[in-house]
Amino acid sequence: MRRLRGSLIRPFLHEHRVHTRDLVFPLFFDETIERPVPIQSMPGQFRHPLSAAGDVVIRVQQQGIGAVLVFGIPARKDSQASEAWNPGGVVQEAVRAMKRAAPDMLVITDVCACEYTDHGHCGIVGEGRSGPDLLNDPSLELMAKIAVSHAKAGSDIVAPSCMLDGMVAVIRAALDEAGFLDVGIMSYSTKFASALYGPFREAAGSAYSFGDRGTYQVHPGNAREAIRESAIDATEGADILMVKPGGFYLDIVAAVRDLGLPVAVYQVSGEYAMIKAAAEQGWIDERKVVLESLLCIKRAGADLIITYFAMDAAGWLDEEQ
Repeated sequence: MRRLRGSLIRPFLHEHRVHTRDLVFPLFFDETIERPVPIQSMPGQFRHPLSAAGDVVIRVQQQGIGAVLVFGIPARKDSQASEAWNPGGVVQEAVRAMKRAAPDMLVITDVCACEYTDHGHCGIVGEGRSGPDLLNDPSLELMAKIAVSHAKAGSDIVAPSCMLDGMVAVIRAALDEAGFLDVGIMSYSTKFASALYGPFREAAGSAYSFGDRGTYQVHPGNAREAIRESAIDATEGADILMVKPGGFYLDIVAAVRDLGLPVAVYQVSGEYAMIKAAAEQGWIDERKVVLESLLCIKRAGADLIITYFAMDAAGWLDEEQ
C-alpha cells in the first residue's frame, strides 16, 4: 500500500475532493439594524443589515462561492408568523437586492417560521395531546405561503426546514399552482433534534419560549426514522435532500445518498463554534481541521455543503489548487 502513498502519485489517487463549487454560505439579514452586528457565539459571522444585501452577495461571489442560504430576522413577530410571507419582508427584500446585484448567484431561502413567531417554534402552535405543541396541518398552509412569497421575490430554491409531515408535497403543489414550476425544493428532510443549534438561535433570534422541538425533529439515536424522513420527502417531490447536522451524522448522510437524489449537508453553528473555540485556544490547526471536516462530509456523500466556513474554505481550497 505504501507504493501508492508516494509524494508524486498520491495527489492523483485522492478518492474525494472538496471544491469551492460544493459550498453554500448561510447569510443572516436583520431588519432592525443599520450596520453589521457580530454573532458572539460564532466568531467571524454577522447579522447583516438589509441595506447591505447587494454588497454582501457580491463579496461572496468574488470569493468564488456560487450559492447562499438566506435567513431573515424581522422587526415584528407574532403567533402566526405573518411577516414570514409578507411580500415586503426581510428575506423577500434581501433576495430582490441580491438578484439585482448578482443575477448568477444561486439563492436558496430557508422556509420556516421560528424567526418570525413570538414563541420561537416552527409554525402554528396550539394545544396538543400533552400541552402546547406545533400543529402540523395548520402549519402546512403557512409554509406554502412563505415558499410562494420567496419564489415571487426571485428565490431559485426554497428550503423548508420545519420538519412538518407533508411539507414538501404541499409546497410543491403551491409553487406549481402559482406558476413556479422551475423553483426547486431543498428539503431539510432529515433534521435531528440536536444540541448543536445553540449558536444559530442567537444568530437568527429563534429561541423557543417553551418545550423543545423533539415532537417534529428526529431523535439522534434513530437511524431508521431518519432515513424514512428523507425517503418520504423524496416521494413528495423534493429535488435535494438534506441531513442536518453534518459531522455527527455521516452514517445517515451515506444512507440518504443511496436514495438517489442530490444530498446537501448542513455543517451547523455548533460545529462551527467548536472548531473556532479550539482553534482560538491553539489546540487545533483551524485550516486543517476545517478542510478535513468538509472532506469527510463530501466523502460520506454530500453534493452540497452548507457551512459558515465557506468564505475561508474557498480561499484555502484555491490556494491548494
